[in-house]
Amino acid sequence: SLMIYYLATAFAVVLVVEGLLYALFPRGMKRMMEKAIMLPSQSLRTAGVGAAVLGVFVVWLLKA
Repeated sequence: SLMIYYLATAFAVVLVVEGLLYALFPRGMKRMMEKAIMLPSQSLRTAGVGAAVLGVFVVWLLKA
């Protein structure tokens, strides 16, 4: 189905972007992970929910 195609494409784009970040900025990514470990779980959860909501909103805008 077309929805599965779009979902797989979006997942592939995420992998490309994340892979590029690790390839181009390995030290920066390590520093970011060290900082993330120090954050309270609730802060990470809030940021994750916020990112998910923003992503859904952007998809909604693009489909409109």
